[in-house]
Amino acid sequence: MLRRTLRHAGGLRVDHVAGLWRLWWVPPGAGAAEGTYVRYDAEAMLGILALEAYRAGAVVVGEDLGTVQPAVTRGLRGRNMLGSTVLWFARDDDGDFVAPSRWPRNALATISTHDLPTAPGFLAGEHVRVRDELKLLSTDTAVERARAAEERDRLLAMLRAEGLLPATDPPPDDEEAVVAMHAALAASPTRLLGVSLYDVLGEVRQPNMPGTVDEYPNWRLPLPASVAQIRTDPRVARIAALLSEARPRPARPPQA
Repeated sequence: MLRRTLRHAGGLRVDHVAGLWRLWWVPPGAGAAEGTYVRYDAEAMLGILALEAYRAGAVVVGEDLGTVQPAVTRGLRGRNMLGSTVLWFARDDDGDFVAPSRWPRNALATISTHDLPTAPGFLAGEHVRVRDELKLLSTDTAVERARAAEERDRLLAMLRAEGLLPATDPPPDDEEAVVAMHAALAASPTRLLGVSLYDVLGEVRQPNMPGTVDEYPNWRLPLPASVAQIRTDPRVARIAALLSEARPRPARPPQA
């Protein structure tokens, strides 16, 4: 399977890569709390993955987010595979966003994921509005809105402290904040950067809403622009230029 996949790809992202170590199995008809961990031979699984990636000259990214044992991240690094760094989760013990310079090098860095708010959606509090509408909030709506506003303030404070967003009055608009978030990616030492067109194009709706099946159009939200429009959109050009300047491609050797 890996060999055939990597035959046509320069890289592979392994979703929930901790599944190479263990998975939570639930017997048919039982509840989620009645399951147990089933462990796998992680060294063998990683060895096969590394071998096929080496043969294909491909990079491997493991999604080591959420409840992940330290052995998972250590195992990826030991095989020179990349972990995942997401801006929303790059926090210290007090909940403050950490400077991009402190992000790990062996990682793919992104602003968000498909299961989290888009950059514009986070700034606008869209994730609270939609989850309230779908009855997914576990606390009072006012509490969630206050929490979202506090997280927004913490994010903007980090961007200002790093010189990525000016401390002007009135503050910069959300579009400028989204550009600053991409500047944070570019300022990090991470080896790969991932950019979502949802963020760049100002889409506030997130692609997937965990906890829903038919209540939300998961994986069915089209981009808010056509391919032709994307190619000429000044927001796309601006962020592409920002990232290209920060991460210039190495010069190709002269042709013989």
